[in-house]
Amino acid sequence: MSPKQRVPSTYQRNALAPSLVAAAILFLAPLLVQAGWAPLVLFVASIFGLIIAWFAVQARHWWWVPIFVAVAVLWNPVMPFPFSGVVWEIAQPVAAVVFLAAGATIKVIRK
Repeated sequence: MSPKQRVPSTYQRNALAPSLVAAAILFLAPLLVQAGWAPLVLFVASIFGLIIAWFAVQARHWWWVPIFVAVAVLWNPVMPFPFSGVVWEIAQPVAAVVFLAAGATIKVIRK
């Protein structure tokens, strides 16, 4: 009996790893903000939002680009918006779910 050959995937998901990192930070954002790590949350969400937008452009999934440009602007660490309260605390996990959805759906054909 010969061992079963593993068939490589025909797709590669470049956005999956950065989306997992960003989602983890955004899920932990309420705790991080209380601990004084709010700039970290802003930097990670903004930078990884732009990275995911770039992977969406490469994969020709254009519908994700405006969403992640908006994430990059809203979580902008250079000139942050003065968001606070319940709406901002709800926006963090919602953005995390959006990152996870994009990471799972953005894929390109492996060459």
